[in-house]
Amino acid sequence: MLERHVILRDGEPVFLRPLKAEDAALYPDFLKDVTREDLRLRFFAAMSELAPEMVDKLVHYDPQRAMAFIAIEERTGRMLGVVRLHDDANNKSAEFAILVRSHLKGHGLGWLMMKHMIAAARAKGLNTVHGQVLAENRTMLSMCSELGFHVADDPGERDVKRVTLPLDDLPAAAKF
Repeated sequence: MLERHVILRDGEPVFLRPLKAEDAALYPDFLKDVTREDLRLRFFAAMSELAPEMVDKLVHYDPQRAMAFIAIEERTGRMLGVVRLHDDANNKSAEFAILVRSHLKGHGLGWLMMKHMIAAARAKGLNTVHGQVLAENRTMLSMCSELGFHVADDPGERDVKRVTLPLDDLPAAAKF
């Protein structure tokens, strides 16, 4: 269940698997295809690139408290996207974050990665997954709504939405 072969809408075969420390070597090529705007929407700050220290932090995580999955293009071995899930202190809910190559938005990769992450969260026994999305990020908010996430204003941050998905009664769209 931690690994899965999927097919994008354009027929491209993709392998989803847990992120490993050695995947840090795939990030430079991956990030070349992520626009500054998409980095800003993901990290909530203007940036032109991720520092090597940040990449190192992203690939080294505690598997007891977090999980991360990478999407690999099967033909080339290139990194296409990454989705992360970090447990909250209560170990019953977790916060997600996702980033895909900018040109792949609309190809179904984000959907497949989110569904994979949701399945892994359920298998771990979590009750909910949640995330923060900038209010202007209509594409992400639309995908979350279609997957069954509840969307609300984040009480602690202006111009940010909090998306929450209870895992006990998933809509069909959120299931693999």
